[in-house]
Amino acid sequence: MSFLTETSYSDGDTPLTGLHAAPEGAARGAVTIFPTFINSTPSVEAKAARLIEAGFAVLIADFYGPDAPSSPDEGFAAMADLRSDPAAMRRRLHAALGATHELVPDIPQLAIGFCLGGMAVLELARDGAELVAVASFHGLLETALPAQKPIPPRILVCHGDADSLVPRLQVLDFWEEMDRVEADWHFHSYAGVEHGFTNPRMFDGSPNSAYDASADEHSWRAMMAFFDESLA
Repeated sequence: MSFLTETSYSDGDTPLTGLHAAPEGAARGAVTIFPTFINSTPSVEAKAARLIEAGFAVLIADFYGPDAPSSPDEGFAAMADLRSDPAAMRRRLHAALGATHELVPDIPQLAIGFCLGGMAVLELARDGAELVAVASFHGLLETALPAQKPIPPRILVCHGDADSLVPRLQVLDFWEEMDRVEADWHFHSYAGVEHGFTNPRMFDGSPNSAYDASADEHSWRAMMAFFDESLA
């Protein structure tokens, strides 16, 4: 989208390209947006636009760098490679937070994510990232590195109860993990809703059968209320 400007950052020797924009006037906070397994999409960029309208600066993170996937098959392979080294993945995620902080320092930092991006913000929370709050939309809940100490950010998870990628046992495991470290967490589950419920279109532009307008809008309103409360 034309309102987004490319910005370069890096994870070690891997060059990365984020997409940045800020509201007119002072931003009330900075939101790092972690996109889907195929990197940024029109749906993710539309969410970025809504955040800007609400007064937030944004950076859409880059998961992959020059080897970014251009198709779902490539995306699944790239995601598997990224997830194969959980510690390295977390370093990649922290690089995006660092880029956001350099662009808009000295204001509250938050993060949201969709699909793989939802998993990303939960991994950052588990890793002790200094964020005010994070919100995960249809994110993957399992982790190779469960939280072992208190989690700094508040956590909102917006989850489709029929998500075929997240069995209910993983939901229960996540709840128990959060309770063990006394995290401040909210979990919203939408009955009959599948994975990817915030994305109206598939990657080829065709309608996404998993899209759920009610869950999409209710989860977004929940996030905005959660952020408002967290920043108060």
